[in-house]
Amino acid sequence: MADADPKTAATDETIVIEEPAISAPAKRRGWLRPLLMFGVPLLIAAVAGYFYLTSGRYITTDNAYVRQDVISISPDVSGRIVAVNVKENQRVKAGDVLFRIDPEPYRIALAQADADLAAARVQVATMATDSSSAAADIQSARAELTLAQATFQRQSELMKRGFTTRASYDAAVQDVAAARAKIAAGEADAARARQQVGSGGGSGQPAAIQVALAKRAQAALNLERTTVKAPSDGVVSQTSRLQVGNITPSGVPALSLVVSDQAWVEANFKETDLDHMRVGQPAELEFDAYPDLKVRGRVQSIGAGTGSEFSVLPAQNANGNWVKVTQRVPVRIAIDGTPPRVMIAGLSTDVSIDTGAH
Repeated sequence: MADADPKTAATDETIVIEEPAISAPAKRRGWLRPLLMFGVPLLIAAVAGYFYLTSGRYITTDNAYVRQDVISISPDVSGRIVAVNVKENQRVKAGDVLFRIDPEPYRIALAQADADLAAARVQVATMATDSSSAAADIQSARAELTLAQATFQRQSELMKRGFTTRASYDAAVQDVAAARAKIAAGEADAARARQQVGSGGGSGQPAAIQVALAKRAQAALNLERTTVKAPSDGVVSQTSRLQVGNITPSGVPALSLVVSDQAWVEANFKETDLDHMRVGQPAELEFDAYPDLKVRGRVQSIGAGTGSEFSVLPAQNANGNWVKVTQRVPVRIAIDGTPPRVMIAGLSTDVSIDTGAH
């Protein structure tokens, strides 16, 4: 039938739809199941074995802080502050001038010491002259003694013959005694002059000059100490006590200097963590202030006592209310090399020490 409706003819045809193959997921599930069954237990066993073998090897604490040497700067002489050359947290180098004390009183003291030294030298020269004069007096007294002895001999001979008087004889005896006494006095004066001019030590200088030189050296040192300098490189702190015009006494701290090139970490470990800890073991340091920074170090020393033992008031456990408390021992950790960030005293630190124990 040529005139048949085309829509009716199309419905008589059979439509075949092909479905995709499902073999790939079946294969994937085939190897995933054994992997989960055997791989996961093996992974758990490996992790557990690692923690078992390495347990106790690393000792950690977060009770650790950066420490630095702090030098308390105090003047050796007292006086009025006339200049302050530093500010709070300023970095200085060894030899930099920190502050100055009024030097005028110490310049006057040095001038007085110079005058005393000159007077001592004049005194020594005078005593040397007196020593020479005493030697001349002794020589004259000896000549007088010789003459008196000769006169005495003549008077003695005349006295034996009866040609002189008792008075003349006695006068001759008196002259001999007087000459001898004069010699003794001259020798005593010469000895005293020699002692005054002498050094009395191994320096070769007379004692009076040595005293004057010592006083002058002290005066010069005091004048030099009016300029207070930094003993080492570091950061200046606590400068609020330095004010121009203030009187600063000697020996009283005026400021502090934090030594910048000698930072270390003081870690407080429990006493139960010290069994495998040894000097020289490597350590890893992390800082709360620098989250991305890790620094290598090593155990430099282990404290000789616990923190409570060196406290101002050590605990006394000789009572019935004693409770055992785990003590902490300070361990000094040296920092290897120079860290890339500034080490500030007091920074909180996490320390991990590799003891190598299994």
